[in-house]
Amino acid sequence: MRKTKYIGSGGLAFDEEKDMERLSKYASKGWILEKFAFLGFKLRKGPSESVDYSVAYESDPDEDYFAYFEAAGWKHVCSTGNYIHIFSAPKNTTPIYTDKASIVDKYEKEKRKMADIAFPTLIFMAILFILDSLSNLSWVSDVVGTISLGLACLTLIVLVFTGLPYFGYQYKIYKLRK
Repeated sequence: MRKTKYIGSGGLAFDEEKDMERLSKYASKGWILEKFAFLGFKLRKGPSESVDYSVAYESDPDEDYFAYFEAAGWKHVCSTGNYIHIFSAPKNTTPIYTDKASIVDKYEKEKRKMADIAFPTLIFMAILFILDSLSNLSWVSDVVGTISLGLACLTLIVLVFTGLPYFGYQYKIYKLRK
């Protein structure tokens, strides 16, 4: 029998609540969250647990940050990028974020982080397309075209992984304020 399992994530910017519910359901079947994995989560087989999971965002947290959650009944499970943290607690523990204002603040911080990368990347990509369209000379076209195509592919990847979450967080904020 396998001891680990990988499950995909809908993306925390889009399906955070569903992902946390799925992780709770897996825990009740004995598949416990171990860590983040590429585009998802790695689970390990263990005794079934009746837990809730919650995500918190904090850049470079210190020991006091984790102690605060532990005092509230939430155990740190794993982190990624040193700013996305998942906590678990027994079912019906008071949630980490209890009011709309704190939830909106949580998503605003994440939206700003994504914007800090997505908007400059979008501008860079626009410049690449302008350069590519302006290169009418054959030798310039070949060199610039090859370089700009490679750079455009890389910037598109960055843009997808920052731009889409930006809009996901923006949508969540819009729904919360509605």
